[in-house]
Amino acid sequence: QVQLVESGGGLVQAGGSLRLSCGHSGSAASIAAMAWYRQAPGKELELVARITHAGTSNYADSVKGRSTLSRDDAKRTVYLQIDSLTSEDTAVYYCNAEVVVGRDIIKSWGQGTQVTVSS
Repeated sequence: QVQLVESGGGLVQAGGSLRLSCGHSGSAASIAAMAWYRQAPGKELELVARITHAGTSNYADSVKGRSTLSRDDAKRTVYLQIDSLTSEDTAVYYCNAEVVVGRDIIKSWGQGTQVTVSS
């Protein structure tokens, strides 16, 4: 089981930026992909951004062009930066790891970090 620890959430002003970090306990070789999801009040869980082991990343339309997903394998950390924040970005953000276990992919989740954008 890979442990994930998120940090970087909090209260941010509209128009500002945030940078979330997710530290994981697994080896880079065991992780097929890492991603950030978010869930706003009353809404479904939404994939925000995902990066594969090979380094291919994809973003939700809602953050495309104003977000960057990156990773530092030496620090076992994945970063999500979102710029030009709006109230629509207010949500609990969850880090996710797709871990290779034999022939299966097991998803591990962080505890979540609250991001609140104030206008």
